[in-house]
Amino acid sequence: MKLERLNQDKIRIFLTFDDLLERGINKEDIWHDIPKVHELFNDMINQAYQELDFEISGPVAVEVYSLPAQGMVVIVTRGRGALRDQEEDDLEDYYELEVTLDESDDILFSFANFDDCIQVAHKITPFVDGRGKLYKYHGRYYLLLEGITLEEKDGDLLIALLSEYGEPSTQSKFVLNEYGTVIIDDQAVDVLCRYFKP
Repeated sequence: MKLERLNQDKIRIFLTFDDLLERGINKEDIWHDIPKVHELFNDMINQAYQELDFEISGPVAVEVYSLPAQGMVVIVTRGRGALRDQEEDDLEDYYELEVTLDESDDILFSFANFDDCIQVAHKITPFVDGRGKLYKYHGRYYLLLEGITLEEKDGDLLIALLSEYGEPSTQSKFVLNEYGTVIIDDQAVDVLCRYFKP
């Protein structure tokens, strides 16, 4: 579980599928109101308090984004009245949740160097029909594959090939669009295969 403060009232929590499996939760469980999911949320809130001094009470907006390769991104936003006054410390902790669930087909992987991008492009081109967008951000390369629809077996193979050269990214495509440098805007896998040898 990786936590990051986005601003005073908002944090982002990144959960890998391994984090979920350790708690006996599969991807589909997140969409259901079950005790294990409540326990996971409480663990996230406790860890956010310990690591980021992010205290929650009152109204809270929670956005959960499921990503096929990376895991889950959870955005937690405190509403007005979320910070307690000193005099109210004797009140029992509570929070009201407003939960938004969304699933994305985007696959986003991070690579240490350009050569890894070339290597992986040659391996995955049969699965992605040459598509993709390549960014550079904070010294790393990011390959974004949007709208890829594959059979489960092929999807697992694609993720395995990407994982051989890189790692699932905790960044979002919105951060990359805003702050990253676009290296190849369209058909990145095709361009890498056409102009660079593995």
